[in-house]
Amino acid sequence: MDRMLVVVFDSQTKAYEGRNSLLELDDEGGISVYAHAVLAKHADGTSTVLQGDDWGPIGTLLGTEFGALIGILGGPVGLGIGAIVGMLAGGTVDVNNARIGDDFIEDVTKELRADKFAVVAEIEEGSTTPVDTRMEAIGGTVFRRALSDAKHTIHDENVAAMKADLAQMKAEHAKTHADRKAKLQETINQLDSKIQAQLQKAKERRESAERQAKAKAEILKGKAAAMTAKAEETYI
Repeated sequence: MDRMLVVVFDSQTKAYEGRNSLLELDDEGGISVYAHAVLAKHADGTSTVLQGDDWGPIGTLLGTEFGALIGILGGPVGLGIGAIVGMLAGGTVDVNNARIGDDFIEDVTKELRADKFAVVAEIEEGSTTPVDTRMEAIGGTVFRRALSDAKHTIHDENVAAMKADLAQMKAEHAKTHADRKAKLQETINQLDSKIQAQLQKAKERRESAERQAKAKAEILKGKAAAMTAKAEETYI
């Protein structure tokens, strides 16, 4: 199952140890790590993404759920690379883009206090035991949440609502007096532009999701091939 994972530690050393343990589990075949980073929370309330050039196999944060989660946990100030990427992506990062519940964010932020560190990762795991065992041994507090389709449902409902407004306005436009038509037409044009923008954003998200799914499939395929090759070498 694909999940977002956040493990909170009391020190940077422990956080890096936790990150390395995740990658070891990936090498051993216990889990698949698609993207990962270490986040530091400072005493002044700002956050910094450490080692920002190491995002894992998925690569760029643009348009990814992982990038959205980094943006949410990092906050608006001091995020460093994560904030820059978020700005390039355009707009505010929200929970819907991360495809996880706001209760998950609340639980994590309560634990991720000043001078603490977190390993943030998007992973695939069949069992929670391997990760929990490794992280708890290091002193990490584990939070995980399966990715959902919530953002797609909310988007569809939003577009449907705007289309309903548009249909009503067009009906009113056909019946209204001439002095009202111009102003109503301007509103109609603005709403139609918003709908088209939403549809374009949905298209971009679908394309991004398809690219991510393809990248994940290639990662799993490569791991399976490597395990087969290792098994054959052992047999020989």
